[in-house]
Amino acid sequence: MEPKTLDGGAGVGTLLKAALPALPGVGRLPGVRKNPKEDPRKLSYRREVAVDRGHVEKYAAVCGFPVKDNVPLPYPHMLAFPLHMAIMTDPGFPFPAIGTVHLENSITGLRPIGVDETLTVTTRVANPRKHAKGPTLDFVTEVVSGDEPVWRSTSTYLRLGKGSADAGSGTAFQDVPPSGTVWKLPGDLGRRYAAVSGDYNPIHLYPLTAKALGFKRQIAHGMWTKARCIAQLENRLPDAVTVEVAFKKPVFLPSTVAFGSRPAGEGFEFSLTSPKSGAPHLLGRTLKP
Repeated sequence: MEPKTLDGGAGVGTLLKAALPALPGVGRLPGVRKNPKEDPRKLSYRREVAVDRGHVEKYAAVCGFPVKDNVPLPYPHMLAFPLHMAIMTDPGFPFPAIGTVHLENSITGLRPIGVDETLTVTTRVANPRKHAKGPTLDFVTEVVSGDEPVWRSTSTYLRLGKGSADAGSGTAFQDVPPSGTVWKLPGDLGRRYAAVSGDYNPIHLYPLTAKALGFKRQIAHGMWTKARCIAQLENRLPDAVTVEVAFKKPVFLPSTVAFGSRPAGEGFEFSLTSPKSGAPHLLGRTLKP
């Protein structure tokens, strides 16, 4: 099926559409109600976007990257996020966006992307499958410059619900102990990252909005935690690289987290953990594409 073309980003209207199916009563209304039996694999969205240097610099500042003439490795996720939201708010998507959990993410950069490039970004849904905690599916994003593929990613989303006892619980990653790097994360980090990413999910913003959705206070975005870890490793990574992560326990804000990394084969294994309990927030690895 030909991808639908999306103009612009994830605006207020999209965010409202994301929230409505999760509201008691409202979520049952015709045109709002989601149908878990829908096949999301028919959904695909595309947009053409010019990289904006000012936006790249704001992203770099929030995530700990230096300013360069190339975009940080995870930056194209900012260009793909409106497509993710367009799919999740499409009537053919089976689950509400609110309450759908980003479980894993894999990014492959095939070459550095310049801040002056115009890119075509396409996201499609693939591989719906069972999981121990509910159904999962992949959002597969491909980025091309002209006719050249330059970046791709797979975001695995979990809809918490009825799981399957005989299904797996996701990709296995090695535990990595902290290696002496500790970051103190401020309470407004979620709001700062939302301002550059467009991801204004209430769980990331304020204690009150997070509590309304079952969290004791606001939590950091998973893709911020991944970006911050990549920024720590950036000067040791090749131009062409794959970075895979699993998001584990949420990072409550404000808080302190510990980063750890170690060589593994031709890449690295890394982690983000709680300095007090040692519980993992994120586990990951880098590989050759």
